[in-house]
Amino acid sequence: MELEKDPTPPPLAHPPQVNKPERFMSLDAYRGFLMLVLATSAFQLHKIKPEYKTGRIWEFLSYQFDHHAWRSCSFWDLIQPSFMFMVGVAVPYSVASRRAKGETEGRILAHALWRSLLLILLGVFISSNGSGIKETDWTFVNVLSQIGLGYTCLVLLQGRGLRVQLAALVAILVGYGMCFVLYTPGDGSGQGSHWGLQDNFASRFDLWFLNLFPPHAFTGNRGGYATLNFIPSTATMLIGVMAGEMLRGPRLPMEKFKLLLGGGAACFAVSVLCDPRILPYVTGGWVACPIVKRIWTPSWAIFCSGWTLSILAGFYWIIDVRGWKRWTFPFVVVGVNCTAMYCMWQMFKGWVLQSIQTHLGRRLFETPYGPIWASLAWTTVLWLILLWMYRRKIFLRI
Repeated sequence: MELEKDPTPPPLAHPPQVNKPERFMSLDAYRGFLMLVLATSAFQLHKIKPEYKTGRIWEFLSYQFDHHAWRSCSFWDLIQPSFMFMVGVAVPYSVASRRAKGETEGRILAHALWRSLLLILLGVFISSNGSGIKETDWTFVNVLSQIGLGYTCLVLLQGRGLRVQLAALVAILVGYGMCFVLYTPGDGSGQGSHWGLQDNFASRFDLWFLNLFPPHAFTGNRGGYATLNFIPSTATMLIGVMAGEMLRGPRLPMEKFKLLLGGGAACFAVSVLCDPRILPYVTGGWVACPIVKRIWTPSWAIFCSGWTLSILAGFYWIIDVRGWKRWTFPFVVVGVNCTAMYCMWQMFKGWVLQSIQTHLGRRLFETPYGPIWASLAWTTVLWLILLWMYRRKIFLRI
């Protein structure tokens, strides 16, 4: 990890003619928008007393800003898939930038491996920081660790052609799905339990794998999240790679917009048809695959990609097709420094809020809607820090 300052270089007598790829503003705006929403911690709606959350609007917001126990697709459920998808979209731009600087393929791969390791360890560090235990919490379900576990695969598949990438996508999803289907649940309750939240192939893997690390006391993830979620989420990131390569191509902006929408529609169709609520079980459950975010089923990997493609299409149409760009500035400030915002939010939001209350008082934060004001307060302070970094061209890069 490095904190990079990007000063204007001195003029050269014969500057090299390097066509540095431009930043993709739609991606920065999309990423910054989601990061700002994430930084609010879902506006802490869970801390507001139920008697103050009445009516259809509150019911809608309470659903959209929460993870739900089993089958759901709220706005909050789409934040992690969106970040992982956007990592994939950014890979072709990142690789093109490194090639423009004259880096060899070997050096690009070495950087990918190094970046993967740093992301995994940073995810473990952040998880340990908030775990409340006095030693390293060796868990790999944090979004940074999940990205790190699949990142090198994206770099290897980038530029290999659509056929190779589609073949890899199918192999990842079908292979991972078969692992669940062939796994026999401990309760022996039948085929439908292959995709159970607590007893499945991925959770059984974690019972072995995570107990290789101290304190050797892992018994299960209460939310059902698993280390192996990175395998199907790599498929989501790979769809992002394919989208990024298409966006870097020579097609007209409107054609790219239509392809993003078409890709999203295709993902919706495939994933919904795989769900047992639409497609009945065939041969005792060997075909259907429920759409479940927590265990990142293959059908969820495709389903959430449909959403991310559609959302990116919306940002692309507004910014690149229509040319409406001024409104994106608050989001771009965060989007170009997303890692810095994520780390500050995870580690410093409590300290920031405490400092605000010390100097400005607690009255506003003790009202019924105080949790919302608190989340907006620390998010504003963190955004101002990123604005300072943005104006000085300081970026946290991994």
